[in-house]
Amino acid sequence: MAERGAYLLVADDNKVNRLLLSRSLEQLGHRVASAENGRVALEMLRRESFDLLLLDMEMPEMTGFELLEHLVADLQLRDLPVIVTSSLEGVTHVARCIELGADDYLPKPVNPVLLKARVGSSLEKKRLRDQQKELVRRFATSEVAEDLQRSGFALGGKRIAGTVMFCDIRGFTSITESQSPEETIELLNTFYTLMFDAITGCGGVVNQMVGDGLMSIFGAPLPLEDPCACAVRAAREMIELIALLNVEREAVGKAALRIGVGIATGDMIAGYTGTHSRATYTCIGDAVNLAARLEAYTKEAGRPILIDGATAAELPQGTQGLESLGGVQLKGKAAPVPVFAVAL
Repeated sequence: MAERGAYLLVADDNKVNRLLLSRSLEQLGHRVASAENGRVALEMLRRESFDLLLLDMEMPEMTGFELLEHLVADLQLRDLPVIVTSSLEGVTHVARCIELGADDYLPKPVNPVLLKARVGSSLEKKRLRDQQKELVRRFATSEVAEDLQRSGFALGGKRIAGTVMFCDIRGFTSITESQSPEETIELLNTFYTLMFDAITGCGGVVNQMVGDGLMSIFGAPLPLEDPCACAVRAAREMIELIALLNVEREAVGKAALRIGVGIATGDMIAGYTGTHSRATYTCIGDAVNLAARLEAYTKEAGRPILIDGATAAELPQGTQGLESLGGVQLKGKAAPVPVFAVAL
């Protein structure tokens, strides 16, 4: 796509200019669509996926300048490469186009040699940007990727109210001792696949994976309605998925898996920690520590899902399957903590 075979949009109110520019681009091997003004172009950009926009400035209904303003404000379109083709003269007009997000500027009549070079360069930049986005999506959640696109990257955080979940596999060490490293990696990949599906399906974000355990957040980096209920629903689905997996494992003579889940709710600091060369999105605060303690306490309590009092209080009235375990003295806590077990 860097040089040939891209899908381009030409926006120009002059029909002759549209036809001639479109023909030149088609001769370079690209597919071309056209729009007679900025309004039509914006509608087409929101309806179809284009690789590059060639934009005239002086058009009726919506000028090129106005269209650029719409593009820069749209998260889905702000990275679309734009080459301005205009008869407007003067550095002021060129500078305004660049300030509004245009990648390049070609004066009319457009030189075919320059056209080929600038189109190729803009498409290559788009290819690299798309590649970068794909890497972000691969190594971060879609919510974190959207937060980065919306707000940009900056070390630090902000105070949010949310729900935190910790989960890990019980007796994982003994399981690994009875199988090969390849089998262990395959088991972890299966475990993460199932847990991710349950968590993300309920609006949660998995932000840490450490060995056989994981941490997830409900309510950050993007707001979530009823994060407590979503977290509890996800935990129940996680237990159900493990039960289904155990049917397959036991059928081939493998040990059943058991997991423990701890959930806590409260204020926390969420954001990017690390350095400018290597950072991760995470949360810190008392709720995070409490969720980890609750997950560890599932072993002593003999219950797969434990939640704190703040989470229980935020669940919808009439929520079934909650059992109070009273005040529990958890490690690191000065006073007993109200703990509830969630029935399956």
